[in-house]
Amino acid sequence: MVFSTLEFLFLYLIIAVGLYYLFPRKVRNIWLLVISIVFYGWGEPIYVFLMIFTIVVDYVCGYLVDKFRDDKKKAKRALVISIIINLALLGFFKYYDFIVGSIINLIPGVDLPLLGLSLPIGISFYTFQAMSYVIDVYRGDASVQKKITSFGAYVTLFPQLIAGPIVRYKDVDDQLNERVETKDLFASGIRTFMAGLGKKVLLANVAGELWETIRAAGDGERTVVAAWLGIILYSFQLYFDFSAYSDMAIGLGKMLGFRFLENFNYPYIATSITDFWRRWHMSLSTWFRDNVYFPLGGSRCSKFKTYRNLFIVWMLTGIWHGAFWNYILWGVYYGVILMLEKGFLLKWLEKIPKFFRHVYTLFIVLFGWLIFVFENTAEGWKYFLNMFGGGASAFISSGDVYMILRNLIFIALLVIGCTPLPKKLFYKFYFDEKARGKAFRILVPVGSAALLLICTAYMVDSSFNPFLYFRF
Repeated sequence: MVFSTLEFLFLYLIIAVGLYYLFPRKVRNIWLLVISIVFYGWGEPIYVFLMIFTIVVDYVCGYLVDKFRDDKKKAKRALVISIIINLALLGFFKYYDFIVGSIINLIPGVDLPLLGLSLPIGISFYTFQAMSYVIDVYRGDASVQKKITSFGAYVTLFPQLIAGPIVRYKDVDDQLNERVETKDLFASGIRTFMAGLGKKVLLANVAGELWETIRAAGDGERTVVAAWLGIILYSFQLYFDFSAYSDMAIGLGKMLGFRFLENFNYPYIATSITDFWRRWHMSLSTWFRDNVYFPLGGSRCSKFKTYRNLFIVWMLTGIWHGAFWNYILWGVYYGVILMLEKGFLLKWLEKIPKFFRHVYTLFIVLFGWLIFVFENTAEGWKYFLNMFGGGASAFISSGDVYMILRNLIFIALLVIGCTPLPKKLFYKFYFDEKARGKAFRILVPVGSAALLLICTAYMVDSSFNPFLYFRF
């Protein structure tokens, strides 16, 4: 189920949240588990059993880790079992056909069948989340969860179940057992959710439609300007699409008394790639940092091992995103750039004006998204050549000028939306008693209601409503 649908907004959400507050506190986690399974089963009825199996495995392994806390060998064995089972399930459903078709079947005399399995929605997210529980219990960062229903609610929690953010168990350990729902937190959740809904429906979807129009142009029909405009629009779509989902997930969490950590911090204002990846999909970056990079030694080792660790993390990050060569290439691309920045580029960048550091970062990111978006690398290469005149019909056309002028205000809104300015203005007028007028607190709920009305009208009228990160 997608958040930006009429079914979710006017049926599921009302029932889920309404009954949540009607139930006594002691059964609210049970209700969250039930309604989250319904949420997942809405689109993946068969794979619900896979998710339940994951819950049982990690609950048992977490229990065993805690039981054998004084016996490190047995505790570690339970941890390893959890990691192996989780990664085996993820690997089988996500990578079996890729490995067999792209690697194993290239061996002479080998012809294994491809299974053509559909990818369970959100398996990359909930698998990492479930593993984090056993890892956190093993490290002593979180207490063991004795109620399987509460642990199941954590793994399946519908706000962030299928596209993150990846919520580590230690960050919600106390909230699972005892959380306080307040009117102010609920109101804040509504504001955050509506901001995300607006970003998704009014910005990401519109940018995505424009991008798809440019991408669909045949060989020799795309101009240089159109090619650059297209990848810029895709960059906007991806950011507003994914950050909108994260905002809506965080907002829904607040409505239920949870406080999830932010997943984005205005990545397009970054001044280096190192800075960019501290701002983009922070929950995934943090997961790999804490569970792969640091255990490998991080940067507290020789330069060679530090670079090795960076490369391994980014290879895995690319593989995590999908079973196609472009994702692996994308991971290698960023791994090499981050190695270069750690080696000497960051020191060099610090010596030049901030504007040029920002331009450098945006160009690197644009080419990164070019690799990322084309699972067919041959198609991606042709698009890359178009950006520099290769195979392009012209440098610019009247159609390009018309598209730019027609969407000039919209593009300006995209640019402004990538900066902290809207949030700063909101906080200034909403929380600053001196700056805001008396009517401002009334205008916010009225504005939220108006935004809901506009988004609803758009959803009724448009069928273009993808969530890009659902397939990861």
